[in-house]
Amino acid sequence: MKLTQFEVITTGDGSHSIYRADIDETYHSRHGAIQESQYVFIEQGLRKVAQELASTDVCIFEVGFGTGLNALLSCIESQEASLTIAYHTIETNPIPESVWTDLNFSREMNHAAMSVSALFSKMHSARWEGSVEVAAGFTLSKHHTGLEDFRTDLSFDLVYFDAFAPSKQPDIWSISNLQKCHNLLKQGGKLVTYCAQGQFKRNLLEVGFTVETLAGPPGKKQMVRATKI
Repeated sequence: MKLTQFEVITTGDGSHSIYRADIDETYHSRHGAIQESQYVFIEQGLRKVAQELASTDVCIFEVGFGTGLNALLSCIESQEASLTIAYHTIETNPIPESVWTDLNFSREMNHAAMSVSALFSKMHSARWEGSVEVAAGFTLSKHHTGLEDFRTDLSFDLVYFDAFAPSKQPDIWSISNLQKCHNLLKQGGKLVTYCAQGQFKRNLLEVGFTVETLAGPPGKKQMVRATKI
């Protein structure tokens, strides 16, 4: 079996990402890790959903915990926007402590009102299959499983679909998995992702989503936001 190797790299906005040589893929855009996640998942995802909800309670499901960047940005947003977030995330291949402690997200996102470093450490140190209140109103539940095997009775307002690219891990982007995401969402719930591949968008339509093709983050022409109707 080929062992997974994680290499910390610096992206275009100065923030770190991880490169995996076994699949020749990075966890975030080489043009900028933080700016990509902030734009795709927070600006076009969480803020859009929060605007449309009648409540400040938001339930998020993330496909791919990875570096923890999306969870960290969501936690910061919850504090700044006074949201109560239940955040569930899945991951089959957690990065080791020796790697995540080298990531510079905390330094790049220095925040006067909170210790970003403490939040990030608490997220990665949290046990799998448990739930922890990372900050007031932000609860993190990590599940060491793939999307195919994930089971829950919960319904979500928002899905962050942040798997590796379809060309690298096509099974994750299968119609059956997209149908599962559709089923996990509440009526009117949304799925956001950096991917805007044509076949992917056709598959989203097939399982019952409406699809918006939006301008992408720096270095990428387009992204997708899909809504359960």
